[in-house]
Amino acid sequence: MVAENDKPGTTAWKITGPQTPTGIMGYASRVQAQVGQQLELFVSTVAPTFQVDAYRMGYYQGKGARLVWSSAETPGVVQPACPVTPGINMVECQWTPSLSTVVTDRWVQGQYLLKLVGSTGEQSYVPLTVWDPASHATYVAMAGVLTDQVFNAFGGYDLYQGATPCAPNHYPCSTRARIVSFDRPYASENGAGGYLSLMYPLTRFMEEHGLDVTYWTDITLADHAALLADHRVLISPGHDEEWSLRMRQGAVTATGAGVNLIFFGASPVLRKVRLQASPLGPDREIVNYRDPQKDPLYGVDNAEVSQNWWGQPPANLPASTLVGSEYIGYNNNATFPLVVSTPSSWLFSGTGLAAGAQIPGVLTTDFQAFNPTRAGDQPDLEILAHSPVTVEFHPNRTYADTTYYTLPTSHAGVFESGANSWIPSLASCPPGTTACPSATMRAVTGNLLRVFGEGPVGIRHPSQGNWQQFYG
Repeated sequence: MVAENDKPGTTAWKITGPQTPTGIMGYASRVQAQVGQQLELFVSTVAPTFQVDAYRMGYYQGKGARLVWSSAETPGVVQPACPVTPGINMVECQWTPSLSTVVTDRWVQGQYLLKLVGSTGEQSYVPLTVWDPASHATYVAMAGVLTDQVFNAFGGYDLYQGATPCAPNHYPCSTRARIVSFDRPYASENGAGGYLSLMYPLTRFMEEHGLDVTYWTDITLADHAALLADHRVLISPGHDEEWSLRMRQGAVTATGAGVNLIFFGASPVLRKVRLQASPLGPDREIVNYRDPQKDPLYGVDNAEVSQNWWGQPPANLPASTLVGSEYIGYNNNATFPLVVSTPSSWLFSGTGLAAGAQIPGVLTTDFQAFNPTRAGDQPDLEILAHSPVTVEFHPNRTYADTTYYTLPTSHAGVFESGANSWIPSLASCPPGTTACPSATMRAVTGNLLRVFGEGPVGIRHPSQGNWQQFYG
């Protein structure tokens, strides 16, 4: 990582100028790729011609990315509208390939943004992960592409909303999609999905400090979970709700072998999904009927049936059995401080933070908290921060918790941040921001990565169950 980030960086990866959603947009034939594999790009644009620039995201002297590859100038076309499959409301494009390339060894493993640049000023992104199955890096940073995709409203439908209004006070929305596809552009972050806000600040931080990191997506975890044994830490991103059976089984097996887990967002392992093929290849459609009894696999293959949350039948496996805490709701209209409750913890080493100290501007959107009625899931769970929050529609849930527990046999540790906004809080604040959390959160996150990167964390820092102090 040190040698890679010494290479010349550039800020040309950034989108410049005003953009319209349909000016230029695209998707790739692969969500993740290995060296030697072919990558096709499907692009629709009003521009007469366009080119593609592949940027590897990192630190690079503070510029944030390195240009790895550029395509030839390619004729632009406006691709047809993407059809909606009746009954399941799946939007799946059937575009003609615009260009293809082979991922060569110049494409160093990492997270990439492919920048589509139209000849008349149009710009957008296509995200891609280049991964190395032979890696033995300490950290695996996992992009949560399943969650990015189920929140992708391109074409009017995602797992939560439909193109027509939902019935009042009816959740989940009856007009939502039951299956979503990677065969379409992302509607958010100029085509980057959730990467720029919920993963990139961590990518930048880890590479700035030369940490030994490799990159996966959650599809990698689903298909190649046994490779976790070659690493010490699996990092879940800032929003990671959608987990398949294979993902969860792989993570549980890994912790049993001493691999540490870091959940940087709230609501991880919330919804149970499964992957299936699209016309472009395997693992490109995400299935979740939300109501398991409406899933065609219900009663046929209950192990794979999709669910609104993992704790309901037929799975009956709440996230807390792995994560240690549970999702409690959200607040998109307010921001709350992270409140230190256990200042003696390794997490706050060297920060000078005392009990009750507040790190402003850290907690917003989704929240996670310990549930004392499920204390038996992880009886030695340690609450490191206990932060007052206001949760919309759930006034009885008044705290978000940063939690930690270790397994008694393998000594693996599991950390849960308590909110989706931990990774965004690492980013530098705009000029004029008062009480910016970035410096403190970077110090705390550095402690977390250092301690977890040493191996099974329970050997040196076994969790000290203290949840009774807060929920006695």
